[in-house]
Amino acid sequence: MTTYDFYLVEKKPPLAWVYLNRPAKLNAMHQPAWEESIPIFTDLDRDEDIKVVIVAGKGKCFSAGIDLIGMANALPEILEKDQKGGTKWKLLPKIQAMQETMTCIERCRKPVIAAVHGFCLGAGLDMITACDIRLCSNDATFSLREAGVGFVADVGVLQRIPHIVGQGIARELAYTAKHIDAKRAREILLINEVFESREALMQAAEMMAMEIAENSPLAVQASKNVLNFGVGKNIDDGLRYVASISSNIIPSNDLMEAVAAMMEKRKPKFTGK
Repeated sequence: MTTYDFYLVEKKPPLAWVYLNRPAKLNAMHQPAWEESIPIFTDLDRDEDIKVVIVAGKGKCFSAGIDLIGMANALPEILEKDQKGGTKWKLLPKIQAMQETMTCIERCRKPVIAAVHGFCLGAGLDMITACDIRLCSNDATFSLREAGVGFVADVGVLQRIPHIVGQGIARELAYTAKHIDAKRAREILLINEVFESREALMQAAEMMAMEIAENSPLAVQASKNVLNFGVGKNIDDGLRYVASISSNIIPSNDLMEAVAAMMEKRKPKFTGK
């Protein structure tokens, strides 16, 4: 178990749990939250013992979003009276660095499951849209909150959520900044499945992660790679890309093990090689 200023990482191979761990502040994301996720997911990407990652929140909720007061020192440009070009030019790379907080989750080759309970607002919603799969408990509440506090969501949710829920719903959520409950989140396909309690949610997330981990790591990670590439591409581009990926990972030890297991009528033991 490794404790950071904002996150808590618990490796239980073949799974890893990444907890948002600032419960006294409802896991509101202050400066360490934006800086620590990148080395965490880089490490999980490289760790061959980890096959699947689950992201969850400690305490009463997943995340209440960005901690605006806590981020004031990191983003002084926002409060400067002189909003000329030089000030804006200093702010731009800071926003781009914050975008990496979410993109590193999407870029991680291991599948990432978000397990959401309670509030999932603003930056919390940004984070889960960068995950591969989203599950929640029936007390979960979601909001694309930024328009309600006077700025545009700029770290990834507006780019990712239309591919999950469609343009019409994405625009409704962005323009209204309203809260939606777990039932509505399931209806619009933001959430794969809703569970009766936080305990049931965590058990289900672990069961799904183990189900994924039992498959060939090469095939699972290549599938994520191909699916990520396909976002915004036409079918022909996607087909050319997957042909290249497929030809690069086969034959493999995993494929040979699958064939041997089938002939021997047993469960395969994949190594990711």
